[in-house]
Amino acid sequence: MNVIITPKKLEGDCVIPPSKSLSHRAIIAASLALGKSKITNVMYSKDILATIGAMRACGAKIVEYDNYLEIEGIGKVERINDVIDCNESGSTIRFMVPIALTCDKEIKFIGKNNLVKRPLDPFFEIFDEQNIKYEREENYLPLVVKNGLKPGTFKIRGDISSQFITGLLYALPLLDSDSNIIITTEMESKGYIDLTLDTLKLFGIEIENLDYKEFKIKGNQKYKPFDYDIEGDYSQSAFFLLADCLGANINLKSMNKLSHQGDKKIIEDIKDLGYEVIFDDDNLKSKELNSKGCVIDFSQSPDLGPALAVLCALTKGKSEFINAGRLRIKECDRITCMKEEINKLGGNVVENENGMTIEGVDRFKGTTVDSHNDHRVVMALAMATLKMDGKLKILNAEAVSKSFPNFFEVFENLGGIVEYEK
Repeated sequence: MNVIITPKKLEGDCVIPPSKSLSHRAIIAASLALGKSKITNVMYSKDILATIGAMRACGAKIVEYDNYLEIEGIGKVERINDVIDCNESGSTIRFMVPIALTCDKEIKFIGKNNLVKRPLDPFFEIFDEQNIKYEREENYLPLVVKNGLKPGTFKIRGDISSQFITGLLYALPLLDSDSNIIITTEMESKGYIDLTLDTLKLFGIEIENLDYKEFKIKGNQKYKPFDYDIEGDYSQSAFFLLADCLGANINLKSMNKLSHQGDKKIIEDIKDLGYEVIFDDDNLKSKELNSKGCVIDFSQSPDLGPALAVLCALTKGKSEFINAGRLRIKECDRITCMKEEINKLGGNVVENENGMTIEGVDRFKGTTVDSHNDHRVVMALAMATLKMDGKLKILNAEAVSKSFPNFFEVFENLGGIVEYEK
């Protein structure tokens, strides 16, 4: 599906979708508990459906309703399917590899598009150390693992995706003796680890965090059922805050001011760029104040890259993205692709190995851009139309279904003008 957007001011109230990060974590924890849990405020994006399917394959009984799930877990992994399809979800594959391996049976992991190329090397190092037999082809997926995970000491880098660590934090409490995880470099994405530890605690799992340098995990723990309501997603709020900065008047509803989500950093980044952020109770909005370029560190929040790239490209002055190397291993290489698409619009972006330099311009010109099959690229470029002369055509805009299936419906409800091409 391609979309053609006619520039128009967006305004109105908007309820931000539930946090994808917390949705994955709550669904997995409830599925590992012995008994029934209710998970409310659920959006059935492709990534979340992949995790639901994965936990069903591991024995959980999950019933889907309009916006909530009823989950009956069996207290452990008892695989009823020897294939787990992760679709395009990096969270699903990296969470599920260690979790599925708490059951000592052969399992095959499959996926689609760029996920098959997204690295799994930290797990391969663990497999080699524990003599776990596995088979892979030229890409990382399909992956067949022959036997299960054993308790012990796990050394893992902190400057790679925190998803590898989260997967281990979920799995190791289920093993029959104690384990520990040693972080061998400075920990990045601490916010995501905090989300994991918070969720695990709610579902009855205790983990000792030694200043993000080591995690001590007792074995033979039991997940307990818990009814969980998922809060609004700060990584999705970024696109609507971007729109406000570019002249929209959108009020974001149901945002948790005390959230531990790492992507809450969007508020700090927008302020650093000279925009005003207003948080009244659970209502959030932003607006232009004295905007200027700045330096933005992405070591803790790589998913904010596309939205902030567009904002910096339309903000006076020079901005620099640093510690942004992980943007290259998302659904697409978000450094190269955002440079290419923003420059098509008349922007001025120069990439480097671990980030980019952006010289702001006043306005963009309408043209045709490519989504690179990346949901966040689509949403960022759609909001760029607020400062655009002429229509914008986005190719393969259906990529939004990965995390925000009704994005364009929400966009139109705020006054946006969208034509659809099949």
